[in-house]
Amino acid sequence: MSPDMPPVYPRSNDPTVVELRAVITDPNIEVGEFSFYNDFVNDPRDFQRNNVLYHYPINDEKLIIGKFCSIACGAKFLFTSGNHTAKSLATYPFPIFYERWGLTTDGITRAWDNKGNIVLGNDVWVGYEAVIMQGVTIGDGAIIGTRAVVTKDVPPYTIVGGLPAKAIRRRFSDEVIESLLTLRWWDWEPERIRRKITAIQTGDLAELASD
Repeated sequence: MSPDMPPVYPRSNDPTVVELRAVITDPNIEVGEFSFYNDFVNDPRDFQRNNVLYHYPINDEKLIIGKFCSIACGAKFLFTSGNHTAKSLATYPFPIFYERWGLTTDGITRAWDNKGNIVLGNDVWVGYEAVIMQGVTIGDGAIIGTRAVVTKDVPPYTIVGGLPAKAIRRRFSDEVIESLLTLRWWDWEPERIRRKITAIQTGDLAELASD
């Protein structure tokens, strides 16, 4: 099937995996080709309701997911409204209860500290029940460990884990990472990727880079 018309279920007879582009309707969630979500607990088609949390239009934030990302069951993306402002003398979010306290609606966003979009690069693997916090950018090829809580940006091709998540190691040498970021295989036409799958899987960078 053409990537312009992705299937909801990219695997035959497997209702636990969905291609995200086929199920996302929120205009503030952008997903690249072939990125998928797996959920064996809830209906994976409900990703934007169950996994993208506190994501309210008033804050003008986006979840941006690149191409070929793998998102495991229970991973969560927590946006601004899930974190009360630390600038106030009180943790209580008075602005969202504007009616009770005689406040105006134009002050609602002062209840939170807006740190911006969550951005996943391409070929990112987010592990089981990992949590990605607002304002975080995850580089191409990174791996987020099981139940990690990611509060800071993650460099490309870096494995992180823990609470809060910290770098465990880089996946490849500087030279290999630079080559992969230059090649950007995820932007190739599907037919070219298909021809190079063996090179990708075996780590044959020379073959991947060849015409």
